[in-house]
Amino acid sequence: MDSLVQLAADPTAWAALATLVVMEVVLGIDNLIFISIITNKLPAEQQSRARRIGIGLALILRLALLGTVAYIVHLTQPVFEIFGKGLSWRDMILIAGGLFLLWKATKEIHHSLDPDPEEKAGGGGASLGFAAAIGQILILDLVFSIDSIITAVGMTEHVPIMVIAVVAAVTVMLLAADPLSRFIAANPTVVMLALGFLIMIGMTLIAEGFGAHVPKGYIYTAMAFSAGVEVLNILGRRARQAKRKAA
Repeated sequence: MDSLVQLAADPTAWAALATLVVMEVVLGIDNLIFISIITNKLPAEQQSRARRIGIGLALILRLALLGTVAYIVHLTQPVFEIFGKGLSWRDMILIAGGLFLLWKATKEIHHSLDPDPEEKAGGGGASLGFAAAIGQILILDLVFSIDSIITAVGMTEHVPIMVIAVVAAVTVMLLAADPLSRFIAANPTVVMLALGFLIMIGMTLIAEGFGAHVPKGYIYTAMAFSAGVEVLNILGRRARQAKRKAA
């Protein structure tokens, strides 16, 4: 208890907490985009529940990993070499997660451009089972959770700060999940943009797995710029639609 009081009285700890919360929220955006795209393929009555389960799993995984911080740190130690490059368990998890993202995003883009004739004829929006959706979300939750916790460990040594930052970030994800999913569903072009983001994130995970560090600032600046252009396109379309209706 005394250590917690001392920590609360330390301005440096508060600065670390604020920085870490922002970092965790930004890292959670990737996870949330994937969850939104996957759950939007479920029947309408299952979507919200799947999002809550997916985000709940993300919180459980992050808190479970925080309980094994000492072990998580050792995940960065090389376990074998390939072509002279040492790969750790973290590297292999990032590479596998990146490949999964590339596969999933490419598959979704192909489906958007050339939908299955039978599904199109049936008129059903659901093309994914509930268990399959949760399984895919769980895989990416694991990848993003490990990346998130390793980032947290690198920024502070205080576990309580990490726990508060993780809970705050997942709470923001929970609040933003339904509005983001509705926005993506109402604007089909945003789906393609989000899938493009997932491809970029997948490539980044693979690059980092092989030791090529890609500054996150570059990635999120590109995403923010692309999102800004898409917002302008959406506003332009709405203005034209309103003008046609008024005429």
